[in-house]
Amino acid sequence: MKIAVIGSTGFVGTGITGELLHRNHTVTGISRNAGTSDKPNLTLVAADILNVSQLAGILKGHDAVISAYNAGWGNPNLYNDFLAGSKAIQEAVKLAGVNRYIVIGGAGSLYVAEGVQAVDTPDFPKEFYAGASAARDYLNVLKTENSLDWAFFSPAFEMHPGITTGRTGKYRLGKDHPVFDENHRSVLSVQDLAVAIADETETPQHHQTRFTAAY
Repeated sequence: MKIAVIGSTGFVGTGITGELLHRNHTVTGISRNAGTSDKPNLTLVAADILNVSQLAGILKGHDAVISAYNAGWGNPNLYNDFLAGSKAIQEAVKLAGVNRYIVIGGAGSLYVAEGVQAVDTPDFPKEFYAGASAARDYLNVLKTENSLDWAFFSPAFEMHPGITTGRTGKYRLGKDHPVFDENHRSVLSVQDLAVAIADETETPQHHQTRFTAAY
């Protein structure tokens, strides 16, 4: 497959790109600063995601687009920038004529009780609130999108560089609620997140819906 990964140089995007290359897919890595690649099946492209027509030109001809876009955790305008960027990417995907669109969102919109999302609980980390609420609100935007075969992925609650499990190739899927292990922890390494996303790209199971995964 020919797959575009937006945010390919970020923490999550790097993991997804590496897994797709491991599976011998042809990948276009899109980021603010492209850099260079010595891998024959990886093309790096610098793009302004707010330039919809430019981005659509880059995306044209791909079988799928995976967005690991992040407006920057230290960005004081994170909420607005994430929403604006995500909406621009969505429009570019449609303009490019690519049907399959997978978005890596946040875990904050997962339901931890009846009608209660994690981002709205008192113990939710304040430093992640802007990004988590932006991802939650963008999921609501996506739910009105009927012309794309989209999927929105919410990571496990514990998915960060400190998770040293590496690539096990194993995970359990969920939809709107966190997947917990026997210790009531929701954990997944970025390498296994990438496995889950690559599996979904190759064999789609989720259509115009959200899903999650953890051990």
